[in-house]
Amino acid sequence: MTPSSSLDLYSHTAHAAAAQVIGAYSTSFSLATRLLPPSVRGMVEDIYALVRVADEIVDGPAQEAGLAHDERRAALDALEQETYVTLGRGFSTNLVVHAFGTTARAVGIDETLVRPFFASMRRDLDPVEALDDEEYRAYVHGSAEVVGLMCLRAFLYGHAVPPAVRARLEEGARRLGAAFQKINFLRDLGDDQERLGRTYFPGAGPERLDEARKAEVVADVDADLAAARAVLPLLPPGPRRATALAAGLFSEVNERLRNTPAAQLHVRRVSVPAAVKLRIAVATLAGTQTNNKRWAA
Repeated sequence: MTPSSSLDLYSHTAHAAAAQVIGAYSTSFSLATRLLPPSVRGMVEDIYALVRVADEIVDGPAQEAGLAHDERRAALDALEQETYVTLGRGFSTNLVVHAFGTTARAVGIDETLVRPFFASMRRDLDPVEALDDEEYRAYVHGSAEVVGLMCLRAFLYGHAVPPAVRARLEEGARRLGAAFQKINFLRDLGDDQERLGRTYFPGAGPERLDEARKAEVVADVDADLAAARAVLPLLPPGPRRATALAAGLFSEVNERLRNTPAAQLHVRRVSVPAAVKLRIAVATLAGTQTNNKRWAA
């Protein structure tokens, strides 16, 4: 489709830039988004790009480039402020922020979702030996649950959804985002503790995670994934398939974490082979194709 104005061309270019990010950084999430309708997939790519850029400021690349702690904090603050400005005016010289702002303004993502996200990113700049329960819940909410809620607003864009149904979907989106984050905490355990000096799980402290604590986290993820799956039939077909695939892929990771000794989590990152991902994708697509009646109209 040929852009109809200079702004449309700029926005199209911004999205093209944002779309490159998900493929480079997340094979599982990228695979799941391929099941989304093109317009929805584009919006999710815009959301992911901003989230990833913020994460890279506080993790590796900014530090590798030589930015000191205060400089990384300033870069994160600048990104956050530019995001708020763009939510208001609809334009940014930062292509990733512009792409996010275009999507956010369309689907209703506002500062109530953006602020908790940046608060969690800022927490990573000042790691502590261990979060307490309240800090842990706040971190998971800001770093993951709000991202699930952002994606949900893209999924439901253009659909009339009763308030009660939307509330159930929001709970499912929060739980799915939380599950993804907790799985990543376990997968990245060694790197987080040894390179970044972070320990997220309450009660784990800087010492090695034991089998009992690992089992608690895995069971917590099981509960989150079950809550998310319970509301899948309420989603439109395209987002339902993509979300089911994402849940299936991370469920497989969780099973592999369950079967991996806790001591090994400090020295290797658990992953899912490409052939297994393909099998899960085929099974997910076959299963969701038979249950589209609610949104068939």
